[in-house]
Amino acid sequence: MKSAIGTRENVRIIDQFESGGLRVEVLEYEKLLGLTNATMAQQVYFMEKQNIRVRQIALYLNNEKVTIEKGAMSYFQGNIEMVSGVTLGNALGRMIRGAVTGEHMAQPEYTGTGLLVLEPSFKHFLVLELAQGESIIVDDGMFYCAQGSVTVKAVAQQNISSAVAGGESIFQQQLTGPGLIILESIVPMCEIDVIEMQNDVLRVDGNFAVLRSAGLGFTVERSAKTLIGSAVSGEGLVNVYRGTGQVWLAPTIKVYKTLQLAQSMGVSATKINMNTSRS
Repeated sequence: MKSAIGTRENVRIIDQFESGGLRVEVLEYEKLLGLTNATMAQQVYFMEKQNIRVRQIALYLNNEKVTIEKGAMSYFQGNIEMVSGVTLGNALGRMIRGAVTGEHMAQPEYTGTGLLVLEPSFKHFLVLELAQGESIIVDDGMFYCAQGSVTVKAVAQQNISSAVAGGESIFQQQLTGPGLIILESIVPMCEIDVIEMQNDVLRVDGNFAVLRSAGLGFTVERSAKTLIGSAVSGEGLVNVYRGTGQVWLAPTIKVYKTLQLAQSMGVSATKINMNTSRS
């Protein structure tokens, strides 16, 4: 099968995974060599020094099916067929559900044998494999691609008031295995702490949990048992996870959001307080 790198000399494979009839390659452009503007070239130079590089996902299908985020396809080659998953029978239901949950009416499905390459991105790609029946809930906007054996659906938070108070989306995406999934993230895997919980409680000051096991309970509570205690601690409300499973925490999300806010305001990032449960 044709390689996704093809004739390009500035692209390399930084990670790869395989499950069933699907092979996933994470590609990275070592440099952007087509710049003709000096100011832009200077900006890209410093971006590359900070590992801000263009990355791309290549999917090799062997009699396999994948579901991707709408608009994520770049090109495909081979005996591959694209279907929308929408029929006359389910179109109205999907339209109504999409209006309520915000999910796309149709997430394209590609079936067959060949090469499917997705759109390039400056973000990071997290690839993981779910076991049979394993189910996770991911942060809004992270879903990028899933093997055909994975069930993808929008689910409502059990406690809507908690979701709003905790800075979470009311509707999130639940992915149930088996199979490979690809998530698009603003932070790399090396900055994510995978917290293992065994009939445990985890309290988080802010909405920087990017993934959690679907079986975990989620609520928003005061950081202390009393209002005075919460006021003294300075934390106020915290997101609370209970049960057995995993929570993926990305604390540096607060840092990046602070940098973006500072840039938009034209001030130094050190002048903005990120120590708040809603940051």
